[in-house]
Amino acid sequence: MGARAHLPLLAAAALAAAGTLTVPAAAAPAQAAACSGYVGLTFDDGPGSGTTTLLNSLKQYGLRATMFNEGQYAAANPALVRAQVSAGMWVGNHSYTHPHLTQQSQATVDSEISRTQQAIANAGGGTPRLFRPPYGETNATVKAVEAKYGLTEVLWQVDSQDWNNASTDAIVAAVGRLTNGQVILMHDWPANTRAAIPRIAQTLAAKGLCSGMISPQTGRAVAPG
Repeated sequence: MGARAHLPLLAAAALAAAGTLTVPAAAAPAQAAACSGYVGLTFDDGPGSGTTTLLNSLKQYGLRATMFNEGQYAAANPALVRAQVSAGMWVGNHSYTHPHLTQQSQATVDSEISRTQQAIANAGGGTPRLFRPPYGETNATVKAVEAKYGLTEVLWQVDSQDWNNASTDAIVAAVGRLTNGQVILMHDWPANTRAAIPRIAQTLAAKGLCSGMISPQTGRAVAPG
């Protein structure tokens, strides 16, 4: 009886060796198959006092995001820039001091962008390829300087209103409006945004959407490369 009990196992092994037995797929491809689309989660104005908590929550719930850092804060908190990269986030340029760039001279716009490129690179965040103008304000001068530094301008399709004291419920609802390829504006500093992360992950999963990277070619969210 003992030998016969092993016959099915031996037969299975033989079939597997012959390539005729279907072996369960690995978890990773199954997870990828669950993504019917990708969205861009973005967090402006860091890094700062809330960055570590935000990163820990994003990692815990399997989310990746683009962090549009201000140069002044990247220079002051290089360890947090490195932490963003270590957590699997992408780092973008959000100017040095967050001015209204459309009201500035070309020289000032150039300084705001170039100093931030340098500050982020010096902090270990790599050389950004994405730029978000403060307040979403742009014009021909801003676009010319972006082009000079090889930057793609990234605005948003959905505004979470977290900068305007939106509730956690409202932030989660805003994420729920995202469709494939779209980008949402959020910020590094609001407590309600950090509190929303678990439900953001749940909301996206329910829609079959995954957090993606923002393509420097199109400015749209795509599968992480």
